[in-house]
Amino acid sequence: MSPGSPARSRGGGRLLTGVAWAVLLLGLWLWGRRIADGPGGGPGPKTGDVAAVGRSFGVPLPPAAHPVKGAEPHRVEIPAVGVSAPVVPRGLDDDGAVDPPSFDEPGEVGWFGRGTRPGAKGAALLVGHVDTRDRPAVFYGLSAVRPGQKVGVEGVDGSRAEFTIDDVRVFPRDRFDPRKVYGPREKGRAELRLITCGGAYDRKAGTYTANVVVSAYLTRVAER
Repeated sequence: MSPGSPARSRGGGRLLTGVAWAVLLLGLWLWGRRIADGPGGGPGPKTGDVAAVGRSFGVPLPPAAHPVKGAEPHRVEIPAVGVSAPVVPRGLDDDGAVDPPSFDEPGEVGWFGRGTRPGAKGAALLVGHVDTRDRPAVFYGLSAVRPGQKVGVEGVDGSRAEFTIDDVRVFPRDRFDPRKVYGPREKGRAELRLITCGGAYDRKAGTYTANVVVSAYLTRVAER
C-alpha cells in the first residue's frame, strides 16, 4: 500500500481471516481494561518500526477537551472519507480474541466494549474490516485520512463526541506493539483509535501484512 492511498484489496478482494483479527487484536486480550489508564509507550516508535502515513507536524491542531464520562457509541462518522456507520459492541470470543464485526455486515464498526468509552479518559478502540471477498468494507479508505480532520462519535444517550485526528500510521504485523497501538499517547487525554488492515495481502498467510492505525483526541463534546 502506498502512503496516502486507501488500504486496497488485491486480486479482486480478500477475506480478512480470523487469523488476521487474532493478530490485530491480540493486545486487547493481553491488556484488557488496563489499556484505558496504562502507559502509552512515548511519542512513537523508533525509526523503522512503522510507516508514517500522516503526522501532525506543521498542521495546526485544536486544544484537547477535558475527558467526560463517555457513552456507549452508537455511530461513527469520518466526513473526510465518507464514513457514516453504526457501531456495535464486541467482546472476546472463545479463543480469547476480540470478536470482530460480522462479514454479513461489512458496514459495521466494532467497539471494544470492555475498554474505554469514547470521550472518557484513555484510548477507546474502534475496529472495522477493510474489505470482504468481493467488495470494500467500512474502513476501506481509512488510510487516506489526515491530521486535522474530524471524527464524530454519537452515543446511545444522544451525546456527540468530536475527535481531531493527529496521527496515521501503518504498523507491520511482525513489529506490532500493543502498548504503542492501544495505550494512550498523552496521559489524561480522551483518545480514539480507528484500526483496520493494510499493507499487502499475503496469499500464503491468508492475511494482510500490516495494520492502519488512526489516532485522534477529544476536542469537543455536545451533550444531549
